[in-house]
Amino acid sequence: MAKKIQAIRGMHDTLPEQTPRWQHLENTICDLLQAYGYDEIRMPVVEMTELFCRSIGEVTDIVEKEMYSFEDRNGDSLTLRPEGTASCVRACMENGLLHNQTQKLWYKGPMFRHERPQKGRYRQFHQVGVETFGQPGPDIDAELICMTARLWPALGLNDIKLELNSLGSSEARANYREKLVEYFTAHESSLDEDSKRRLTSNPLRILDSKNPEMQALNEAAPKLMDYLDDDSRKHFERLCELLDVAGIEYTINPRLVRGLDYYCKTVFEWVTDQLGAQGTVCAGGRFDGLVEQLGGKPVPASGFAMGLERLIALMEDNQVSFPDHTAHAYLVMFGDDAEKLGFQLAEKMRDEVPGLRLVMNCNGGSFKSQFKRADKSNALMAVIIGEDEVSNGTVSLKNLREKSEQQTIQQAELAVHLKEIVRG
Repeated sequence: MAKKIQAIRGMHDTLPEQTPRWQHLENTICDLLQAYGYDEIRMPVVEMTELFCRSIGEVTDIVEKEMYSFEDRNGDSLTLRPEGTASCVRACMENGLLHNQTQKLWYKGPMFRHERPQKGRYRQFHQVGVETFGQPGPDIDAELICMTARLWPALGLNDIKLELNSLGSSEARANYREKLVEYFTAHESSLDEDSKRRLTSNPLRILDSKNPEMQALNEAAPKLMDYLDDDSRKHFERLCELLDVAGIEYTINPRLVRGLDYYCKTVFEWVTDQLGAQGTVCAGGRFDGLVEQLGGKPVPASGFAMGLERLIALMEDNQVSFPDHTAHAYLVMFGDDAEKLGFQLAEKMRDEVPGLRLVMNCNGGSFKSQFKRADKSNALMAVIIGEDEVSNGTVSLKNLREKSEQQTIQQAELAVHLKEIVRG
């Protein structure tokens, strides 16, 4: 017997009973982004490996440990995208969308990282990302945050809190990096193995350690805010002012550094304690140097990304009500003439009744077997056509969810009855 083939660990099927939840989430996000004037862009799932090495940083965990990279038949090193920002920048540069222009873009789709699967973290996961280009001020940062703040109540979520920080300019961060290396080197005996490795490669990431034994040491470390350049300080102060007037509550977290090397100035995360260790549901900030880093002219940029699996889990944990996609009616037909009439009526009803979800029985069967299928479909109503209905110009209606008498109506009245069912 051939070995049973299963899905790859950390990569999941989304089953029919689950997809309405995804559609609701994606449609809610899409409607919000369109209301703010953002346009969708779609990029390939596979990119040149060099794109992510140059953008994310070769000494990051993503590039060092987590990317799905392979050599294709031409000998090129390709990678399944681990995140969307670098791909979006590449697409904008390649298609001439950045020179003397402003762009407000969004995208959605799967990302891939070889991590240890756990709740809210998978090897294939889905993100919605938003990127803006050509706008250097704190006002666009504030808009991104206000937009995400509006999303949580639209999804029925609460207790999601905003954390802010500023990473400053590359020069300010370099000065801070020296002070941080001095501090952690003086306490090297107290560092865990991961932090010792990062001390020479990416010391700011030590501050993001989840190891409880590192917390006290990190709390006492020098604060990046104390090393900010004047421009970054003014940018951050103005951002806070705009959030204050918008009524957005936030906490300044000096240890918030983000895991990608291209961030500068503003960084932010929306976090919750309802998902265990994977508490970040949305994160972003400014990446003003990334376009130049990838070979273009300097372009100010900012954006964010949110994990859809985490949002779905959060909505389920909060027992959010999802839209009902159950069929309104199931069309039961017995006999050749009934089937022909059923096909005609079904298409007519779909024309005349907006929003109607009508399932038509296929593959024949007795009345008994068709009613079993109708009941299994969870439809609210059975619309029945047999020989008598064909002869009399009628259809019969049977409520499948409540006990009530079956009724017979004229075919011309069917649209009125179905509209009542759709309205609820």
